[in-house]
This record gives sequence, structure tokens and C-alpha cells, in this order.
Amino acid sequence: MRGSPNSSSELPPFFLTGLPGLETSQHWLFLLLGTLYIVSIVGNAFILFIIKEQQSLHQPMYYFLSLLSVNDLGVSFSTLPTVLATFCFHLREISFDSCMAQMFFIHFFSVTESGILLIMSFDRYVAICNPLRYATVLTDARVARMGMSVIIRSFCTVFPLPVLLKRLPFCKDNVLSHAYCLHPDLIRLPCGDITINNIFGLSIVISTFGVDSALILLSYVLILRSVLAIASWEERLKTLNTCVSHLSAVLIFYVPMVGVSMAARYRRYVPQYVHTLMSLIYLFVPPMLNPVIYSIKTKEIRRRLFKILLGTKF
Repeated sequence: MRGSPNSSSELPPFFLTGLPGLETSQHWLFLLLGTLYIVSIVGNAFILFIIKEQQSLHQPMYYFLSLLSVNDLGVSFSTLPTVLATFCFHLREISFDSCMAQMFFIHFFSVTESGILLIMSFDRYVAICNPLRYATVLTDARVARMGMSVIIRSFCTVFPLPVLLKRLPFCKDNVLSHAYCLHPDLIRLPCGDITINNIFGLSIVISTFGVDSALILLSYVLILRSVLAIASWEERLKTLNTCVSHLSAVLIFYVPMVGVSMAARYRRYVPQYVHTLMSLIYLFVPPMLNPVIYSIKTKEIRRRLFKILLGTKF
């Protein structure tokens, strides 16, 4: 019952919202988001298909790229049901358990993406700083263990979030700020003490995104030091060019995340539509741009893609 705390047997539903101030343009907004979904899903599916079919791409760098593409598909499919229901069919109610499940998967894939970008930076570090040991350091077995460790870490860190939320009483209107369920949005709604939830949420951010970004930065400092030791400018640029795709993926993931964090931190001073827009950019742009960037900057993928689409080499 709205207005009174829920019991364990009566979990309240939540109500999703679109973009505030653009209620009359929801269909146009869904058309835009639908285009982003299509580009993301088709683009990442193409990346996976090309890497699977092209024997020369069966290397650690492309195994990590495959993992990134699978993760980006997971992000897209995690938000698709409620975005479709909210913007296209105006169905805004979502059950408590469905909301908890969606929140888990969205944050699971976000933490996983951060981990994948970290191991991809390690791949670039080994390839540039220790090229002669690349094949012995990044064996297939080690690549598989690195991928599994990222997935296990993500599951272990995110799984407690819905458990900690479910123990709290909800007695407000339970109206969310987005067309999907996010932990920073849900944590504002309980009537009980959320100190543990806040501490645990902060610890996740520091131990995953914070540590990962610091290690990625460290890897690029070491890479830059190694590149500056190369005498030829042409060779320096050629070496750095191999990092452009990964560095772009890092920026389009972490920059919107910082924007979302800043908007949440200064919620009182920032219009709601700005907060919602930053969240949309954070969840929609990286899965769309990652396959585009890697298709443009990776010669082997670009050639195979043009051969599939046009029947010619590029």
C-alpha cells in the first residue's frame, strides 16, 4: 500500500519515467533511442561474427574485443524492455523483483565493462612494452582466466545491491527518474536507514571503477614512456595508433560516467532532464560507438566488414 512501509510479502512496484519536459515527443525520442539500439546490436553482432570467422583475428586483443562486444550487447538488452515499454507503449509500472533484476544486470555489465577495458589496457601494455613476450604472457588459458576473473568480480560486487535494497521498507510513491532501474535512483526511495547501502555502493565505485581507471592510467604512462624511447617519430606514431581504439573506448565509457556522478552529486542545482540525458548517454553511447570505432580503426575488421557489405576490399 502506498504511503505505508511494505512487508516482506508485499513488495511495491516502481514507476518509470521518460525524459521530463518532452512527454509530447516520446515517440520521436524512442525513434532516436531505437536507432542507437539497432546500431549497437547490429554493430556488436558484426564484430563477433567477423572475429569468429576470421582465423587471423584469433588473438588475445580480439578475444578481449569479443568480450567487450558481448558485454555491450548485454547493456543494450538490459535496458531495451523497459525503454520500449516506457517510450513506445507508455507502460510505466515495473514490479519490484523485475526492477531489482534489471538494476543488477545494468550495474553488472557496467562493472564488467570497466574490467574488460582494464585487461585490454594490459594487452596494449604487453604488446608495446614487451612485444617479444606477448605470446608467452597472453596465452589462451591466461586470457580465459582474465575474462572469467572480470565476470566473477562483477557478480560478487553487484549481487549484494538488490539484497540490501530488498531488506528496506518502501513507503513513498516509488517514482524513478529514468526508463530503467539504477541503484543511485532506487536508493533515494526507502524510508529506512540506507547507511549500509551508501557505504557499500561507494565501496563498489572505488574498488572497481576507481581502481580500474587508476591502473588504466598507469598502463598508459608506462606505454608512453616506452614509446618516447623509440627514436623514429614515424614509429612512435605507428605504435601509438594501435592504442587509439582502446583509448577512445576508455574515454567514451568513463567521461559520461563522471558526468552522471557530477549530475547526481549536484542534483539540487542541475535540471532533471540534464541528469536523465547524462544517464542516457552513459548507457547508450558506449555500446553504439565501440563497434564503430573498432571497425574504423582496426584494419583487419574494416577489410572484412567491407567485404561482407560491399563484396570488395577496402
